[in-house]
Order: sequence, then structure tokens, then C-alpha cells
Amino acid sequence: MPVRKFDLTKWLLTILLGAFSVLFLVPLIWMISAASKFEKDVMDFPIRWIPTDWNFIGNFQEVWLGKVPFYLFYLNSLTLALIMTACTIFFSSMAAFAFTKLRFKGRDLAFGVLLTFMVIPEQATLVPRYLLMKWLHLYNTHAGMVLMGMFSIYFTFLLRQFMMGIHSDFIEAARIDGAGYFKTYWSIILPLCKPILATVGIIKFIWTWNDYQTPLIFLINKSLYTIPLGMQMFKDEFADNYAVIMMASLSAILPLLIIFVVLQKQVINGIALGGVKG
Repeated sequence: MPVRKFDLTKWLLTILLGAFSVLFLVPLIWMISAASKFEKDVMDFPIRWIPTDWNFIGNFQEVWLGKVPFYLFYLNSLTLALIMTACTIFFSSMAAFAFTKLRFKGRDLAFGVLLTFMVIPEQATLVPRYLLMKWLHLYNTHAGMVLMGMFSIYFTFLLRQFMMGIHSDFIEAARIDGAGYFKTYWSIILPLCKPILATVGIIKFIWTWNDYQTPLIFLINKSLYTIPLGMQMFKDEFADNYAVIMMASLSAILPLLIIFVVLQKQVINGIALGGVKG
């Protein structure tokens, strides 16, 4: 069995990157520490990273069972993020399949026209979208939020680039077996696109979860508020209680951390493959 040589450069680089990683984790560690303290201990200097007096349960109860209905904002964000993510994956992958594997007149022209809409900033469409939602009687509803967020040109482009690397022999084999377009898309293409679908799903979920502008403009009823708007209410209600605010912030980012940790392998594979295919 060959003996591996000691690579000093590699070890130094690993130590350096590890130190930088710890540095970037300091704000998160401080947030966890502050969320576990009484308010009077949050701003102590030097910082007590491990609290001497723990108030984690008290802060947790204040956030989830207090005057501000944080659990309702959490449920609203979770529902919207899951529905919009599922719809985006479904419709964007179907569009990418059509633009990649189906042959029809004007396909490339249609895709080129679609890409031109990517240069239009989202803020420029706020007034038309507002008028459209009012006309459809979907203003101040979650259904209107889903309708506006279920389609994505960017993710259609990303999925198309990945699908261009899937050999057409798979499509031909499915066609010989008698599979239709949807059967081919559902049973052949989607299983081969798992890495990029995971990437699209995670990015879309994070974007929806963190979106502040759209709920701010299109939601009025506080019972429909999402996490970003709920956090603003927490800041107004507990302006001087940083311990409670940090507990709310920790609760808000927890789903994102869990999703990334569980699916980080698929994300890395999807980004790498999406960048070289096509």
C-alpha cells in the first residue's frame, strides 16, 4: 500500500479555510448565545459565549406563545415556500423539457424571446402585477402570491442547460416503447435531473422564505404575514429586547439550515453539472 506524502501546502490551506469558516460562523454562534440569555446579559462585554444564567425556554415561549403570533407567520411562510417551490420545479422543468427535447416551429425564437424578459428588473413589474392581482381579486391573498411566484425564467434556463446534456437516445427509447411526451418527461427526464432539481428547489425555497418586498406590497391582513414581515413586527414590539429578537431570528433561519445540511450534496452536484452541461 503506497504511503501518502505529507503535503504542507494542502494542510496550510485547509487550516486557513477552517479559520475563515469559524470566522463566518461567529455571528450565528453569537445569535445562539444571545437567544439563550436574559436581556440584561446580551450586551455584556467581554462577550460571554456560554451564558451563566440561561433563559432559552423563556425566550422561546415569548416568541412562540407571546403577543406576536410567530407560529402563524411561520406556517404562512412554510406553506407558501413549499407550494411555490413545488410549482416552480414542475412548470420550469416542463418548459425546459419542451425547449430542449421537443421539436416545434419557432422553438429557439420563443426561448430567445423568453430570455429577454430576464433583463427586466422585478421592481419594474410591481405596478402591473398589483393591477393584475386587483383585477383578478387575488390581492391580499396567498393564492395571488403563489400565482406570481410559481413561474421562473431563470430556473427554466438553468434546467434547460442541464437537460441539454441528457442524450436523446433516452427519448428515442421511450418513444419506441410507446411513451408519450408527459410519460417521457415524468419517468425518464425528471429522474435524471435530480441534482439540478434539488438545486432549484433549495434556491427557490430560500428566495421565497426570505422575500420581504412582495409580501409587503401584496399582503395587508396581518394573519397572512410571512416571516420577514413578522420579524419587522417583532422589532417594533421588542425593540429593546435583543434576546427575544435573536430567538425569533434563530427560529426563522432554522429551516434553511436544515434544508442545506440535508441536501448540500445535491446542491453542489447540481451547480457543478449545471455549469458544464450544454
